[in-house]
Amino acid sequence: MEKFNKKYGQCSMYYTLSVLEGKWKWIILWEIYKAEVVRYNKLKDTVQPIAHKTLSQQLKELENSELIHREQYNQIPPKVEYSLTEKGKTLIPILNLMYQWGEQHMPKTLGKD
Repeated sequence: MEKFNKKYGQCSMYYTLSVLEGKWKWIILWEIYKAEVVRYNKLKDTVQPIAHKTLSQQLKELENSELIHREQYNQIPPKVEYSLTEKGKTLIPILNLMYQWGEQHMPKTLGKD
């Protein structure tokens, strides 16, 4: 946080963007929100074409920011589940607005072959 303050001061917008920067974080949060609780492999299958290393790193950063909760079950095979924390749930209105904006403004021909 000290490094952040030296670079950006007390700007809330810069802070928000620094926590949620990256190509995949918003999509990861959206998919966890939709699923409520999701296992790693399901999340990886849903968030394509994300690489394993990238997904792992983004999840660690979201967990460190206290936006998601990681629950590990010590069993064979190992099981890990992700869910939004209370802090993460405060982003739901923003996620919904982003979704609605996309619904209204996405070109109708996008994705059609």
